Amino acid sequence: MAILTGSCRLGLWHVHVAWQDDLVYRVRFSREGIAGPVPDAILRYCAGRPADLSTLRSVATEGETTFAKIYRAVREIPCGETRTYGEVARMVGTAPRAVGAAMARNPTPIVVPCHRVVAKTGMGGFSPDIEIKEALLAMERRGDVCTPEKGGVNR
Repeated sequence: MAILTGSCRLGLWHVHVAWQDDLVYRVRFSREGIAGPVPDAILRYCAGRPADLSTLRSVATEGETTFAKIYRAVREIPCGETRTYGEVARMVGTAPRAVGAAMARNPTPIVVPCHRVVAKTGMGGFSPDIEIKEALLAMERRGDVCTPEKGGVNR
């Protein structure tokens, strides 16, 4: 089966997804949409409806590299909650800068919810626009997208 690509809306942005079955290869944010299918869990999440993102796998979490371990730890952060770069670093046994570097290179945001990782003094960064991170966290904190059957966890 071929890798599928498509996009859905998230506010003023489009979320582009490259995926096959339950494996997500790439997620990126763009001002322009592209035609094609998107996994149902991502469609529901971006529409602000309860979604279980734990049903999706990410290429980023595979293997035993430091970044893969960081991405797996980030997937464990419950929906609507945040952890600092330092807290994630302690979970994995690495440095906060390594966590920051991994978040900056995350190929599958939303699936690996890097928006839940913040600086100890504020939001930290998010590419392409910090407003996306703020909107995702606000949506999760309202409980709009957190699946109750998962106890609020949306990994």
